[in-house]
Amino acid sequence: MEQLFGAIPGAVSLGLVWGIMAIGLYITYKILAISDLTVDGSICTGAAVCTMLMTAGVNPWVAMLCATLAGGLCGLVTGFLHTVLDIPAILSGILTQLALWSINLKIMGQANRPLSARNFPVIITQMKSEEAIVMLVIIAGAIIGLLYWFFGTELGCSIRATGCNLNMSRAQGINTELNKVLGLVLSNALIALSGALLAQYQGFADINMGRGAIVVGLAAIVIGEVLFSKIARNFAVRLCGALLGGVVYYMVYQVIVFLGLDTDLLKMLSAVVVALFLGIPNLRNKYFSRLNTKRAKEVKKNA
Repeated sequence: MEQLFGAIPGAVSLGLVWGIMAIGLYITYKILAISDLTVDGSICTGAAVCTMLMTAGVNPWVAMLCATLAGGLCGLVTGFLHTVLDIPAILSGILTQLALWSINLKIMGQANRPLSARNFPVIITQMKSEEAIVMLVIIAGAIIGLLYWFFGTELGCSIRATGCNLNMSRAQGINTELNKVLGLVLSNALIALSGALLAQYQGFADINMGRGAIVVGLAAIVIGEVLFSKIARNFAVRLCGALLGGVVYYMVYQVIVFLGLDTDLLKMLSAVVVALFLGIPNLRNKYFSRLNTKRAKEVKKNA
């Protein structure tokens, strides 16, 4: 048990990093109702840009800002493919992700680049998990606060309206195509930021670090919804739910490791969990809908 409790700070800090990624994914998946698969590439882009700049002597905060802008550019490409070339959103994300594999490899010059806390002034590191947790909570809190403010503005509300009802938004004169692009840019910027944080935390950037990221992000969002849906439906609470969903995900990961289960099956289990949580509500609604219809017919017949 001591080994399990000793691993908790590391799981929490890593969960917060991926929770920031889940917040970015929340914008496209929940707000815009777009399945954006750029995620697996843009998170690696953020890590690659941040790593190369920091190894060149650039301030880590400036490197993280550049990584965030690079992620926004990835989202812009996906948005261009989707809105201008009229390619379906899911295919646009796949095309961008595919291109980013080569781009990320060119940015790093090789498949893996070290970013050791012993050689570079990183902001967070797994060697100091407690300090990393404090810094990540501050960063995540600032992100949630800024997003809460932004999506309360006229532009933010128009983006939310675009995802809620596309046709009605167009009828109200909202530029839905522009809003989709803005949402994709903002989403991938946050995802790239999480990639920059992840590279600093684990001490390296790798070309494969984004593989399966969308599954982790979806799992965090689903877990967050389950935990917080009955507490409040406030937008900031939902964002916090996505953030803490990442923490819960990696806490479960540590329990799996502690129990000696095969960690190679973790992503498969994550996919199963996401499928269940996404599918069960639909089945439940369908079942209750039929049940209510049946009861209404019986009541009408008896009357």
